[in-house]
Amino acid sequence: MSAPSAWPPPPDRPPPPTGGGAPARRRGRPTAVVVLAVLLAATLGIGAYLWVTTTRWQAHSAAWEDEARGYADRVAALDAELEATDAELVAAREQLATATARITDLANEKAQLGDENVASQQYLDYQRRVSEAAGVVTTALGDCVDAQSQLITYLEDRGSYDAKDLDRFASDVETLCRQASKANDQLEQELEQ
Repeated sequence: MSAPSAWPPPPDRPPPPTGGGAPARRRGRPTAVVVLAVLLAATLGIGAYLWVTTTRWQAHSAAWEDEARGYADRVAALDAELEATDAELVAAREQLATATARITDLANEKAQLGDENVASQQYLDYQRRVSEAAGVVTTALGDCVDAQSQLITYLEDRGSYDAKDLDRFASDVETLCRQASKANDQLEQELEQ
């Protein structure tokens, strides 16, 4: 007897695959290609987003670095200006001390002139001129020192003041100190007589 035929298959069983199962694998390939294409597109999208974000961040970072360098240059310039002003202040104080010592020395020398009466009169006239000149020099140098001290105070808190106002005040201080120096020169001329 022959074996019962498998064709047609019973209704509760699917028909057997023909050709070694090739149709089942073919159905999986299009799905895998679609999944891979979606993953590739997503990867490219994320990569593009990250590239754009990185480029923008680099540009933003470069702008901040440039601004920081500009501020650093300005601070360096203001620090140099502050150091120069400090040096001028020290020089003005030294000038004041030298002028005061010189006034005292010369007044003592002039006081020791020959005749007491002539010497006394000369001394009084000399003391009056020197005192007037010394008063002018002392006031002028004192004003110069005070103005330079004020300028240093302003420069130490330079963020609270307008740069043009600071430059104008520094110029005024320089003019004031020049006038004090001229007054000192006139005093020295008076002392040499």
